[in-house]
Amino acid sequence: MDIPPIIPGVLARKARKSPMALLLCLLGVPLLLPQTHARAEQAPTMWYWHNWADKSGISHMTKCPIRNFDLKTMSRPAGPQWQDRQTPGAAQMIFTVQPARWNGTWHPDPKVQWIIPLSGSWYVTAMDGTKVVMGPGEISLGEDQRSVRDGAGRIGHYAGNVGDGPVQLLVIQTDEVPTIGQPCRFR
Repeated sequence: MDIPPIIPGVLARKARKSPMALLLCLLGVPLLLPQTHARAEQAPTMWYWHNWADKSGISHMTKCPIRNFDLKTMSRPAGPQWQDRQTPGAAQMIFTVQPARWNGTWHPDPKVQWIIPLSGSWYVTAMDGTKVVMGPGEISLGEDQRSVRDGAGRIGHYAGNVGDGPVQLLVIQTDEVPTIGQPCRFR
């Protein structure tokens, strides 16, 4: 049986064995795949911005992948979903609303923290000059606690709102110990 090239490996093997499987694939109906095949062919990659300090105390923004996903259920009988579990530990969840035209001036993050905009856009500028604008659903990891004030008086990062409205953020502060020179340490 000729299988259209739009059907990838595992699905094509299923479709060869069953004309009904082929029809379902062409109609866009998902087929249940064995976990081992699904992991190899469909594991996602997510991205976050890491604000980190190098051994000279200069902060940087680096785009980092999260890609160690396993396909499993979080709670039976719910179906499987891709999960990349990070190191367990204590965390504090904080919802913040930065007022319109908020300006954070130069400062280091108080703790190693994940920051996720829920509405509005904000920016982070690192000491090396890299500026990143983030909107709803993007992820930032603030880990510039070990930055050192430079000759221009900059330390950590400069942050603020984009536009004239408020920005809602979800901040998850962790008990992680800040590192030096380890961009993208969370995978």
